[in-house]
Parts: sequence; C-alpha cells; structure tokens
Amino acid sequence: MDYEKYISVVNGFPKPGISFKDISPLIRDPEAFHQCIDDFAKLAEPFHPTVILGPESRGFIFGAALAYKMGIGFVMARKAGKLPGMTAAVSYTLEYGTATLEVPLNSFKKGDRVLLVDDLIATGGSLKAMEDLIRKLGGDPVAAMVVIYLKELQGEKALDIPFRSLLTLSAVK
Repeated sequence: MDYEKYISVVNGFPKPGISFKDISPLIRDPEAFHQCIDDFAKLAEPFHPTVILGPESRGFIFGAALAYKMGIGFVMARKAGKLPGMTAAVSYTLEYGTATLEVPLNSFKKGDRVLLVDDLIATGGSLKAMEDLIRKLGGDPVAAMVVIYLKELQGEKALDIPFRSLLTLSAVK
C-alpha cells in the first residue's frame, strides 16, 4: 500500500523548523489502517514477540491494534506522573525538547520478548529509552517498528535491536 498518501505534512509544527508528519488520515481510513496493522504483523512475526510496548500517545494506537491482531499483551509507556503505583521511568531527548516515559514496575517478566511500536522514528531517543527500560525491568527487547522512518535523522542508529518501518519520508519536507 502507498502509505505516503495517508500522511499529511504540517511544516512549522510544533515549532519552526519541524516538519510534522500527521498519521491522522491513515488511522481515519479503515482500509489503510487495517492494511497497516496487517503489514506490521507480517514484519513482527519473525521476532516472535510476547508483548508490545508503545509510547504515549500515537504508539498506543498502533501498538494496541497490533497486539490485538497478534493475540499478545500491550504495555503503555506513559508520560511522567500519569500512572498510579510504583513505576520505572526513563528520560530522553527529543528533536525539540526532553521527555520522560514510565511503565508499571511489573510490566515485563524474565523471558518476555518485547516489540517496540510507534508511529515514527526521528532521532531514536524515545525508542532507545524504551529499549533500555525493558532491559532494566528484565524483559528482552527484540525489535522496534514504526510506520514512518525519517531518513535524514537515521534514528535507527541509536538502537541496539533490529528496526523496521513501513514508510520512509524526508525529515525536512
């Protein structure tokens, strides 16, 4: 499927110099969204994940749908202060700021094969942070997958796990 026609580009958002890739048209179109999740499942199969981790908020959309499709569990990586109880946190640098993600301490057990899923990879900071968090809690990060790969930023180089994407776009236009 030509996923590019389902991605709108908003230049200057959230600040000047950023070319925001909006996945809203993709998830709004039932055929495109269904195909996206099916294609993700095909990419994920060789890694034999037992659980998926997705970051707030767009990672929830793709990660939860993929977990449902694959019949496995899903863990939400939430922004700091959004989860009750004991959590593990990781902070990282974004292309336009910093952020912290948290998961419940009991999110992963030894032997869990965790697949990271998000809408986009830019510098790779959030995915690398989640990879480290999984290991810290005893899980095994097996791969990272995104809908959109921004080629100039080469975010996959930040990762120590295999990386897959459905679409490659320019970060600057």
